[in-house]
Amino acid sequence: MSEVLLGSILSAMSTGAGALFILFMRGTLTHRLRDNLLAFTAGIMMAASLLSLIPEALKTGGYIQLVVGVFLGVLILTLLEKNIPHIDLGHTKKGIEFDEKALLIIIAITLHNIPEGLSVGVSYASDTEGTGNLIAFAIGLQNAPEGLLVALFLVNQQISKLKAFIIATLTGAIEIVTGLLGFYLTSYIGFLVPYGLAFAAGAMLFIVYKELIPESHGDGNERTSTYSFIVGLLFMILLLNM
Repeated sequence: MSEVLLGSILSAMSTGAGALFILFMRGTLTHRLRDNLLAFTAGIMMAASLLSLIPEALKTGGYIQLVVGVFLGVLILTLLEKNIPHIDLGHTKKGIEFDEKALLIIIAITLHNIPEGLSVGVSYASDTEGTGNLIAFAIGLQNAPEGLLVALFLVNQQISKLKAFIIATLTGAIEIVTGLLGFYLTSYIGFLVPYGLAFAAGAMLFIVYKELIPESHGDGNERTSTYSFIVGLLFMILLLNM
């Protein structure tokens, strides 16, 4: 219990850790650095899905459970995206009304964090030691640049840096609740474990291919972003084999 709580908190608070940089930044985050961070995170999440979550789902269940869980994860993310207009955080310009756009981005990021929190919680219910910590680490890495970008967006809307940091941090806090929910559901209803692991894999793969890779290739940094993706992939493989 203490381990899943700690993992969920650390994963969720990574959003605030990323946003923390806004308090010390004098300029803006360059597109190249932003794209490389997103691509590195994509590599981390890809390796976690393919080499940890999916094999574990097959081991604890079977191919049918894997397919159902993956498509459920993709479906949930698809429904969220269709019902919450996507906002390109990295290319937002000044001059947009705070009440309309800033509120929308806060709600969108908060809701998108729900399946990520569930993924962390479900991973801790796995019988394989270390799976939960690795997935919490992968999700946390994805949350850090996301938190910084949200804070940057809010600052561009004339919000103070301190308030932007607090708001960005709070958007990740929901992962603590959903992490515990995912853990308890799969722990006490054992047959849900393979579905939950596959759900986590599907959600992460959706985020990688639909969000992280396209956004990391949006400013002419395709080559360096590709290198960063590969480095992230290899880095996660190293962690999985330690």
